[in-house]
Amino acid sequence: MEKVAIIRSQDYNEERLHRDVRVLLDLLGGVKEFVRPGQRVLLKVNLLMGKPPEAAVTTAPALVKVITRLVQEAGGRVIIGDSPGGPFTVKALKRAYEKSGLARVAAETGAELNYNTGQERVPFAGGRYNKSFVLGKFIREADVIINLPKLKTHGLTMFTGAVKNLFGAIPGLLKAEYHLKMPRIDLFSQMLIDLAFCVKPVLNIMDGIIGMEGEGPSGGSPREFGYLLASPSAVALDVVSALLLGITPLSKAPVIAAAGERGLLASTQLEIVGDKLIPYRDVKIPVIEQKSNLLDQKLPAPVSNLLDKFLRPKPVFNHQKCLGCGDCNRCCPAGVIKMAKGKPVVVLENCIRCFCCQELCQYQAVEIKRPLLGKLVFGNYYK
Repeated sequence: MEKVAIIRSQDYNEERLHRDVRVLLDLLGGVKEFVRPGQRVLLKVNLLMGKPPEAAVTTAPALVKVITRLVQEAGGRVIIGDSPGGPFTVKALKRAYEKSGLARVAAETGAELNYNTGQERVPFAGGRYNKSFVLGKFIREADVIINLPKLKTHGLTMFTGAVKNLFGAIPGLLKAEYHLKMPRIDLFSQMLIDLAFCVKPVLNIMDGIIGMEGEGPSGGSPREFGYLLASPSAVALDVVSALLLGITPLSKAPVIAAAGERGLLASTQLEIVGDKLIPYRDVKIPVIEQKSNLLDQKLPAPVSNLLDKFLRPKPVFNHQKCLGCGDCNRCCPAGVIKMAKGKPVVVLENCIRCFCCQELCQYQAVEIKRPLLGKLVFGNYYK
């Protein structure tokens, strides 16, 4: 039986948050259930990009600070780290740590910030679709991993939870290769499940106090949810987080659907402890595609390809907001974004709809547009 702990938590006041997190972890046996004295404990945060805390893009520094203190009380040595989108370099990490407030957390607590940008291929015999992964060495060198996702909706995977947050174990631009190899969202989600079991965090704590709705994980709007959730199981935590967001049926969320196909949900009984979960019914959740071609199994290829153009969402570049930094061009897995007169242009015929361009844009200059026919068929948002 997989246990998921839930408590209401209203804001990031440090004193109150320290109390709330201690109560949350006590529901699971306390922090010492997961950390032993002398262990190197990686707090695997959501550090998608260097954004200030109020943007709700990254794990809140106040929460990271509180968890750092609790791990240190248990005798653990804390390392804070992630592989943000884009190049995995010391310069990029330093900028992200500074802007997100995590550099301040390290200075105040004595925690270590990861600057190891090395990588290694790790065999994983237990994988169903991936028998090995290229992981950052900072992942491999940790004795214990505590996964700290941020509760956000997501233009590719509907929402980004504990499982999706572990994609940051893959360093830098190598993430693009995984998108390219598995452009279908159902197969990409299966890869994420394999990765979660490979990385194997001992504990997952969801920052759901202030999350994001709409075109996440970076272009949406901050939203107060007022919850902290935790579980030893990343899949179980995602199930309960999806319920909180009002996603029904759960199979609409690709990662949860992938877990269900493996029998993980059927064989797992959830024990929810702590405060009562009250699902939200008005969260703006992006419509997503379960497959790259929605009609590929029902119609002849020429017909399905024609209709597909009128159904599939696409990235649209706002050149007024764009500063011409070229991040989208450098990070596009399919290599279909070109720079013309200092501005990005996309070749939609070869676009795999991973939306990395929107996810990694510092200036919110990329929007995901859904054709009118697609909206009529699928709705603009699930309610």
